[in-house]
Amino acid sequence: MKNLLLFLSFILILGACTSPNQPKTIYIVRHAEKQLVGEDPDLAYVGGIRAKKLAQILEDQDIKHVFSTDYKRTRSTVEPTASAAGVEIQIYDPKNHDGLVEQLRKLEGNALVVGHSNTVSQLANYFVSDGEKFADLTDLEYDFIYVVKLESNSSSVERKVYKDY
Repeated sequence: MKNLLLFLSFILILGACTSPNQPKTIYIVRHAEKQLVGEDPDLAYVGGIRAKKLAQILEDQDIKHVFSTDYKRTRSTVEPTASAAGVEIQIYDPKNHDGLVEQLRKLEGNALVVGHSNTVSQLANYFVSDGEKFADLTDLEYDFIYVVKLESNSSSVERKVYKDY
């Protein structure tokens, strides 16, 4: 009986010491406007301005993780935010959303993820509980920011635009 009580006490103490995932916010954006030439184009001038605006929007959001696909336009979009937050850009495979979503759910702290017109809405849809899913973006849509709020047992997604900030 004494051993059982000791064991149960140990389990209670261990449970109290481990922290559940804290609430966090994940910001999902499409890369900023790109140049229209080349296989792996860099950002256009206006895209560079949008990347700086994104960093300004997120400067007070305590970003702990920044994810980008392995393209110049996506890395250039998140670089100002990653630099301001003092974090490394982590490269992810846009064809493996399941792996990225699992990683995002486990991480502690807020995150920024940048992708492409045919991936950002799909990624945001992983966090939509009930309700209408988001359609892929058109080639001309660059101004959406998906704000994913993750709680311990729930999630919600709000789609905003840069001018909302």
